[in-house]
Amino acid sequence: MAFEIQLRPCVAGDAEALALIGSATFVETYADVLPGPHIIAHCRKAHSQAQYSAWLADPAYQIWLAELQPNGSPVGFMVVGPPDLPMETTDADLEIKRIYLLSKFQGKGSGRRMVEAAAAHGASRKAARLLLGVYTRNHPAIAFYQRTSFGIVGSRTFNVGGHDYDDHIMGRLL
Repeated sequence: MAFEIQLRPCVAGDAEALALIGSATFVETYADVLPGPHIIAHCRKAHSQAQYSAWLADPAYQIWLAELQPNGSPVGFMVVGPPDLPMETTDADLEIKRIYLLSKFQGKGSGRRMVEAAAAHGASRKAARLLLGVYTRNHPAIAFYQRTSFGIVGSRTFNVGGHDYDDHIMGRLL
């Protein structure tokens, strides 16, 4: 059976699917970087249904779910909202807070479609720039963002389990 990945805007009832795919993709991406108990604690907070429900209820946020068709299984997602980064930003900036796709489904154009959906959303809100944070050792993700017109514009530390990890802040003009 042929499968296709459909990207759709989320609705209020999607919080459970977002929490599930958020945790799954975080574990898949960072299992070889972070200790297990730190991953579990991080996912319990950062990928909780309550977190996604709050974002879904906030008009400043837009969330998309990537679903495998025809069965509707969640395989990725993206969250765009106001920037919360340790650098100078303006009201004309938006941040891609989360963009994840299970590795089995990467390399088939869905990630690019997600970035373009974020850019179109930003343009519709008259945003000037998209920003995002990415772990400095996640070389495949950095290369992907560079191919989609992002460049490094700053840095931050990201704390998980009491340990700091270095992130690049990348930006793309709209």
